[in-house]
Amino acid sequence: MEKDCNNASVEVMSNKQVIYREKVRGSLKETNLKVKTSLERPKADKDSGTIAVKNLYLACEPYNLHLIKYFTRLGSPVPGYGVARVLESGHPNFKKGDLVWGMTRWEEYSLITAPETCFKIEHTDVPLSYYTGLLGMPGLTAYAGFFEVCSPKKGDNVFISVASGAVGQLVGQFAKLFGCYVVGSTGSKERVDLLKNKFGFDDAFNFKEELDLDAALKRCFPKGIDIYFENFGGKMLDAVLLNMKFHGRITVCGMVSQYNLERHEGIHNLINLVLKRVRMEGFVESDYYHIYPKFLEMVLPQIKEGKIVPVEDIVEGLENSPAALVGVFSGRNVGKQMVVVSRE
Repeated sequence: MEKDCNNASVEVMSNKQVIYREKVRGSLKETNLKVKTSLERPKADKDSGTIAVKNLYLACEPYNLHLIKYFTRLGSPVPGYGVARVLESGHPNFKKGDLVWGMTRWEEYSLITAPETCFKIEHTDVPLSYYTGLLGMPGLTAYAGFFEVCSPKKGDNVFISVASGAVGQLVGQFAKLFGCYVVGSTGSKERVDLLKNKFGFDDAFNFKEELDLDAALKRCFPKGIDIYFENFGGKMLDAVLLNMKFHGRITVCGMVSQYNLERHEGIHNLINLVLKRVRMEGFVESDYYHIYPKFLEMVLPQIKEGKIVPVEDIVEGLENSPAALVGVFSGRNVGKQMVVVSRE
């Protein structure tokens, strides 16, 4: 608030934003993004079909880089998933005060032009931050990817790369609850301990310390892999292809090792898809929005009973979000990386 010439309080209508400043070439750098303050806030006119929101939490994940590179114009705010409160609504399904999660932008206040892709938050007896992770896009991704795409059977041998990330940690916990043998790869001893001692993985290894990934997988899976949940790509995928069992399933969620490369690495062992009759399938979580109620029905009781444990890595302040996003690609975060814009 500021004082005008009559000493009355007036609201300053500012809006801090993270702008896509400079084209990404190779690895994402903080200089590709810029924090600035606009003197305008978005409004949602009546019957416009839009909603104006105050952003509370923003998800910080590899997917943001895909959105930046392919769907963001220079000079525009960075897009991404977040949790927000509705300030004005021109859409019949939303009203002022509603809490929502969905695609927004990295700024204090946003205009959401397609609110039908947002989910209204009905369950507020869990932390709101969970809707950027466990109860948001990563959670639905993990659930749909494992149960709908992987077609798991009890006792399956499951391998997960980037297993301490927002999606991987949840896939592992779902797989353990389902009755599978679960191994994860990650990038530090601290994360290996997290996978085994916090999330209940049967085994885990630091891929950075393994000189031979094929040997590491044979050590963990002497009888082979039934399900591979792919988050890494490159040399890891090549090694996994050598260790799949007959009629195994590879679910491709992402390939984080390739996102910052100008020339993607080739895969040499694809013939094993034929020789071992392996099914390999990619997916995106938006294909499964229709099962979100089913997902909540399964996961909410398990959260309350302590059977599923989320780990969050929280950064305070929108101005710190560029560094947080860059850090995701160097493994700086432990667990789900998020940015707190406002705790209201």
